[in-house]
Amino acid sequence: MSINTMKAVQQHEFGSPDVLRYEDAPVPELQSGQVLVRVHAASLNPPDFYLRQGYRTLPKEWWPNPTFPIILGTDVSGVVEAVADDVTGFRAGDEVFSMVRFPEDLMKGSGAYAEYVCVAASELALKPAGIDHVHAAGAPMSLLTAWQFLIELGHDAPNPFQSFPHAPVPLEGKTILINGAGGGVGHLAVQLAKWRGARVIAVASSKDENLMRDLGADEFIDYTRTPAEDVARDVDLVIDAVGGANMERFLRVLKRGGALFLVNPLGFAGHEEAGKLGITVSSTQVRSNGAQLAQAGRLLDDGSVRVVVDSVYPLADAARAHERAARGGTQGKLVLKAI
Repeated sequence: MSINTMKAVQQHEFGSPDVLRYEDAPVPELQSGQVLVRVHAASLNPPDFYLRQGYRTLPKEWWPNPTFPIILGTDVSGVVEAVADDVTGFRAGDEVFSMVRFPEDLMKGSGAYAEYVCVAASELALKPAGIDHVHAAGAPMSLLTAWQFLIELGHDAPNPFQSFPHAPVPLEGKTILINGAGGGVGHLAVQLAKWRGARVIAVASSKDENLMRDLGADEFIDYTRTPAEDVARDVDLVIDAVGGANMERFLRVLKRGGALFLVNPLGFAGHEEAGKLGITVSSTQVRSNGAQLAQAGRLLDDGSVRVVVDSVYPLADAARAHERAARGGTQGKLVLKAI
C-alpha cells in the first residue's frame, strides 16, 4: 500500500493516562499469514491499563521492558486493507473484528490504538453484519474470556495460573452467580449462561439492575447493600469477574461439588478450604482465537448476545478514556472510534 504513516496512540514511557500521545507512527508492515486492517474502532481492556503503568502491581522481576514507543490495545473492528499472499478466507473490503496477538504481546502492546493494525488471519473473524464497528470492537477480549471460561476453552496451551487445564462445566439447569455482572466480561457471561440454559444470579451495583434484568438475569444482588455471600446459597458455579481481596468468600455460596471460576485469580488463598468442600477452583488466560470469535459472533449477529457500550471516545482522546476507566463504575465497554 502507498500509505506509510498513520495516526496512533503511542506511549514513550510507563505512567498515568497522560503518557498516551496521539501522534504519527509508521504503518505496520504486512507479514506472512497476516491481514492489514484499517481500524474503525478499538476497545479498552484491563491489560491496557496494566501495561500502560508497566505492570507495577506485579513482582519487580516480572516488570516488562519493551522497546518504546509502544501502542496499546488488542480489540479492533475494521475493514481489510490488504492480505498477505499466503492468506485465504479474507480479502480487501471485508469487515472484520479481532483480539490481536493476546497474550503473545501482553508485555509489549498489540497495536490496536491506531488507524492500521496487522492481525494474524487465524485471529480474525468476519464482523457480525447485525452490529456496527463500535459494538464489534467492544466484543473480542470480553466475549472470548466469557466463552473460554464458560463454553469451550479451545486450546491446549499451558495454563499460567495452575497446573491443570481449565475446563468449563455444564450450565443447563444449573444456578450460576456472576460477580461483576455489569462489567465487560460480566455482562456477556450473563448472556452466555442464559443462552446455555442456566439460572443466573447477577451481582453488581444498583445502577446495573435494570440492565441485568434486561439481559435475562433471574436474580439481582446489589453488592453495595448486601454482600452476595450473605444471601446466595447452593450455587453450582460462581464466576468472579472482579478479583481482588477476599475472593474466598464465594466458597460459602457454593454447594459441595460446585466450581469457582476466577477471571483474575491472583491473591486467592482458599485452595485448602475449597478442597475440603469439594469445590473446584479454576482459572485460565484468554487467548486469541478467530474460529471461536466467529462462532460467538453468530450470537451477536442474531441478537442472542449484545455488547453494552458505556461510552465512546475519539481515538485521539484515548488518555481521557483511560481516565474514565480509572474512575470505575463503567457499564459494559469503553470504545475508541478511529473513523
